[in-house]
Amino acid sequence: MPKDPVCGMDVDEKNAVKLEKDGEVYYFCSDACKNKFMARGKMKMGGMEHEADQMDGGHAGHGHHDHHAGMVADFRKRFWISLALTVPILALSPMIQQFLGLGESLRFAGDSYLLFSFSSIVFFYGGFPFLKGFFDEMKKEQPGMMTLIAVAVTIAYAYSSAVVFGLAGKIFFWELATLIDIMLLGHWIEMKSVMGASKALEELARLMPFEAHKIMPGGSVKDVPLDELNVDDRIIIKPGEKIPADGEVVEGESSVNESMLTGESGPVPKKPGEGVIGGAINGEGSLTVEVKRTGKDSFLSQVIDLVRQAQESKSKTQDLANRAALWLTVIALACGAITLVVWLWVMGKDFAFSLERTVTVMVITCPHALGLAIPLVVAVSTALAAGSGLIIRNRAAFENARNIQAIIFDKTGTLTEGKFGVTDTIAFSDDTSENDLLKYAASVEARSEHPIAKGIVESVKDSFPVEEFRAVTGKGAQGKVNGMDVKVVSPGYLGENNIPVTDERIEKLASQGKTIVFVMIDEKLKGAIALADIIRPESKKAVSMLKEMGIKCMMLTGDNKKVAQWVSEQVGLDEYFAEVLPQEKASKVKEVQERGLIVAMTGDGVNDAPALAQADVGVAVGAGTDVAVETADIILVRSNPLDVISILGLSRATYRKMVQNLAWATGYNAFAIPLAAGVLFKWGILLSPAMGAVLMSLSTVIVAVNAGLLKNEIMPSNFL
Repeated sequence: MPKDPVCGMDVDEKNAVKLEKDGEVYYFCSDACKNKFMARGKMKMGGMEHEADQMDGGHAGHGHHDHHAGMVADFRKRFWISLALTVPILALSPMIQQFLGLGESLRFAGDSYLLFSFSSIVFFYGGFPFLKGFFDEMKKEQPGMMTLIAVAVTIAYAYSSAVVFGLAGKIFFWELATLIDIMLLGHWIEMKSVMGASKALEELARLMPFEAHKIMPGGSVKDVPLDELNVDDRIIIKPGEKIPADGEVVEGESSVNESMLTGESGPVPKKPGEGVIGGAINGEGSLTVEVKRTGKDSFLSQVIDLVRQAQESKSKTQDLANRAALWLTVIALACGAITLVVWLWVMGKDFAFSLERTVTVMVITCPHALGLAIPLVVAVSTALAAGSGLIIRNRAAFENARNIQAIIFDKTGTLTEGKFGVTDTIAFSDDTSENDLLKYAASVEARSEHPIAKGIVESVKDSFPVEEFRAVTGKGAQGKVNGMDVKVVSPGYLGENNIPVTDERIEKLASQGKTIVFVMIDEKLKGAIALADIIRPESKKAVSMLKEMGIKCMMLTGDNKKVAQWVSEQVGLDEYFAEVLPQEKASKVKEVQERGLIVAMTGDGVNDAPALAQADVGVAVGAGTDVAVETADIILVRSNPLDVISILGLSRATYRKMVQNLAWATGYNAFAIPLAAGVLFKWGILLSPAMGAVLMSLSTVIVAVNAGLLKNEIMPSNFL
């Protein structure tokens, strides 16, 4: 029995999803597994190949997704193995035994050599990433956190090993083991938080169907892979299917949903001579399309390139902890060397005493607290955010959110709900009320699948039975309602039949960019219904609050200027950009950035992906496409614009906690290092290595407690 190459399950050939590719036959348990398989390796989109490693391109310069996932798994494995070995190390350490009051009860012949063996494994296996990082930093001449960790554990290991083999002094194997454990845990937590390797390119490719209905020379129709499509081929797109390639309609009429690609809020009517975009969804009609663009020339491939370029060009935010580690490294090494020299040659003390002072200094400066200062706050704030509907994917961008000066909102699906709704109902005569007019229209449209029809139907609680329903392609629908002939038609229908409209209110609605349909009863024009993309009730409040905070609010949309102006006025925006082509959105964000503003972009469509990547902070609403979500730095699960306020507040509070932790993790050294070096030795005050370890541990506890206090300082319902 064959196995599914994706999930590994045994598959019954009779019930399996079958795929023939490159002369091989594959069997899958579901279409989902088949699609994943097709998205792997070399995926051909109309002749354009996307290598798997390219499609998993790094987000914000963090490298490839698979590479990061492997690193996270590696840190996790090293942490658990090192932690397991730390238990016997602690049990065998004389200093820990004395601290617990166990005396000589756990001592036995050769115990120090066993302790040395366990510690050596932790040092070389658990400490390997930091030792390797030390050499990498030295090659770049940029000492930082890795240098400080490597020096601390190496000195502790070398000194303790010398004590095991005869040097007089204290054993600090427990210190190096716990330091490595904590640093592995810190890096594991941090990497999970910042693993923003974007899957956007893969998700973009998945928008395309894998096959097309190609019309063969003899007139027959054959399903072929997209890489077999060429320019001038003719294909058939059935109702509800995704369009497999950019092209031009040569036969048939339909409406096409391009909102996730172009931002156009309503379905776009298509008839012969008009273009269609690969990845858009066909509506109620069948279309015959002549292929015009494939491969790298296609619209979707261009969007992929824009996303990749924007992601690669985004600068990295330097971590505060690395800067602190650089200075702490310089201070630790300098103080350690000075301490050894002063006690050995100036004060004339023996080497064992001088080395113990040096080790105490290094123990004091061990970066337990510094290693957890940032990751612990990140972990707390990430959990707090997730509980309040915010998912943080890129830590650096999230931290930068505190400095946002301008927010650009996508219109469709972000400020608006992304679906049509009735905004106005106008009755032309007194014999038919607005409610009745809407109810008659809804009765007829109840049989239609058109988005406009759905908007009308959803505006009433119930409707009348309808008979003799008939759709008028591209023009509307009609049927018998309560014995009357009711038609819901477009302005085009009125024009073709020379039916005049004199009501001035219609012109006003049209000037706002709203879609208008007319209702005729027994061939008499009775009224009109205006529809538009429904504005979210939270949008106006969110914009008002942001403006009070001194943040400029803008809107970016592919919709026409009339619609954009109407939405802008309703919500209270400072500025808007209308009729922006998808490939222009990222450049518009860059244009605002060039004004010297730190910019956040909020969107949900495929066309927003390059702009989300270009922005300093990309925010996706969770109800949007996987592409927008995977490209964004922060995701709003509830699709609520008010959550943007929460992002700003939480970012500011989180940054404050990070600064506090870093200040403590580095600042206590100003007090502890001189004591460890023995500046008060003249007055009989000498800090032992054990006391140095206690102070070091105390600083770690304080940092951990301070990070936990973030929960108490911020209520999830009010981040400000």
